[in-house]
Amino acid sequence: MNIKTLLIALLGASLLHSRPAGAAEKVTLLNASYDPTRELYQEFNKAFSAWYKAEKGVEVQINQSHGGSGKQSRAVQDGLEADVVTLALGYDIDVLADRQLVGRDWQEVLPHHSSPYTSTIVFLVRKGNPRGVKDWGDLIAPGLKVITPNPKTSGGARWNYLAAWAAAEQKTGGAEAKVKEFMKALFKNVSVLDTGARGSTTTFAQRGLGDVLITWENEAYLVLNEFGKDKFEIVTPPSSILAEPPVAVVSKVAGRRGTYEVARAYLGHLFTEEGQEIIARHYYRPRSAKAAAAHPLPALKLVDIRHFGGWRAAQARHFNDGGTFDQIFKPSR
Repeated sequence: MNIKTLLIALLGASLLHSRPAGAAEKVTLLNASYDPTRELYQEFNKAFSAWYKAEKGVEVQINQSHGGSGKQSRAVQDGLEADVVTLALGYDIDVLADRQLVGRDWQEVLPHHSSPYTSTIVFLVRKGNPRGVKDWGDLIAPGLKVITPNPKTSGGARWNYLAAWAAAEQKTGGAEAKVKEFMKALFKNVSVLDTGARGSTTTFAQRGLGDVLITWENEAYLVLNEFGKDKFEIVTPPSSILAEPPVAVVSKVAGRRGTYEVARAYLGHLFTEEGQEIIARHYYRPRSAKAAAAHPLPALKLVDIRHFGGWRAAQARHFNDGGTFDQIFKPSR
């Protein structure tokens, strides 16, 4: 089923209804998102506002909140009045559903389990790749300085961690003791643990720290565009992880504020060809074959989250207090 057909099925009814008498002439939404999506939503918000104005005659203003995905999820739990969340991984929305802020069926509301695009994890190195980083195994070279955010607060960091873990499993045949040794060596080389992916980008690109940045693919391309291909280059490893950042309406907030219909249409518009084209222009991997063909990205072998038993299992095993991350990483005092 193509994107257009899915959209008709999911959103057609609400968009064909005329605006009810007394409906607001202007609506304000708050999108609580993860770190690297600022530029994506700056463009997308303008496109959606123009489209919704033409369709419904209502002006929509979308405000943005950005931070590490885990921190954003906790902020919504603590009372941030977000109408929608667009986060880095499913677990950060699952915990909102557990607290009845988001519907328990949130993954079934929109196509592709409510994930409008995919991404993956790559390496960003300084021009010429002076340390010769080509694959995950190179990250444990003695003296190499690695930059990655903190998995306790950053969704991107959790993808980074799991991509490295899966690569170590492939190399060691899955022997957990050997995988843990690899992860210990990797995090021994980590010189800075920022709270979010954008903070790590700043540390590497602006502050000039580190030899290699483990980062979102789209974030790596953004650095090339902003700072110059004469300063940095992207290394796409042979294998990485299939990241599927999800979106959801915060139904408890949107229901109270009377913004549910607009919030649903806002997220639905991400799946239209206009939304998919904007997504692709910002170096995310769109669901639309047309947009993907127009903006090709390198092919690589990808492991998805089902390899780890899903996000709830991965969170419990690796990132909860006392999990494998706590076992392998001992911050210096």
